[in-house]
Amino acid sequence: MPVTTLTTELPPELARGIDQTVELLSGRRFAVLTGAGVSTDSGIPDYRGEGAPKRTPMTFQQFLADDRFRKRYWAGSHLGYRRFAAAQPNDGHRALAALESSGAANGVITQNVDGLHKQAGSRKVVDLHGAMDRVLCLVCGQIFAREAITSRIDAANPWLDTEGAVEIAPDGDAVVTDIDAFVVPDCTVCGGRLKPDVVFFGEFVPAEKYREASALVRSAEALVIAGSSLVVNSGIRLLEEARRRRLPIVIVNRGATKGDGRATIKLDGGTTETLVELAERLA
Repeated sequence: MPVTTLTTELPPELARGIDQTVELLSGRRFAVLTGAGVSTDSGIPDYRGEGAPKRTPMTFQQFLADDRFRKRYWAGSHLGYRRFAAAQPNDGHRALAALESSGAANGVITQNVDGLHKQAGSRKVVDLHGAMDRVLCLVCGQIFAREAITSRIDAANPWLDTEGAVEIAPDGDAVVTDIDAFVVPDCTVCGGRLKPDVVFFGEFVPAEKYREASALVRSAEALVIAGSSLVVNSGIRLLEEARRRRLPIVIVNRGATKGDGRATIKLDGGTTETLVELAERLA
């Protein structure tokens, strides 16, 4: 799908920064790291972006320790998932796919769990924090399609209002208060606990996933970070890997990030319009 050409004029400072970025990246193959800010124009909110409400995501330790936490998580995740799964890629996602297709980018490392980069046509995508469309058994390791688990939850909890309005979070969760009657699905292979195949707060990124991400950075000649505040440790580690290799680093984000002091160029603007402009000029 083609990238939409911008019809609005960019702010002068952002336009100058994009000019500098095009000059910096021309002739260099770069890796891309994305965060929640890339998906906000698809209707998926950001945890930390400008104007985002304060959220306290459930930790992995809470999920493991308490049956009520698991009920609360699964009920909320179930209600939020339908709307989350209905989100469509925006022009920023399509711009990154175009940059990969042209050979300018060697792939995308994403902290997002929405699957929108693949839907947009990106071929090399490292889902650093997992994907919401898979469910994992914590005991035997069996993987289930999320739709199969969704059907089981619907059958076991017919009282749950799946048609009501819900407010979702970047991980597809939603706020649910009446959880006592909720029936949590278990593994049909071993009876073990299930969780969406995503990295919770307080949980480590799987070592093999980080190695995939690191390999993309090592094979690149620059790193572009888009829509991430770089609060999460995995993003900072990849930025530091690029910095140690003396790679040019470009950060695209509306508002400050923890990596701004280490960036070669910081573009303070929306990811969609910035990535579209870069794709128009680099792809």
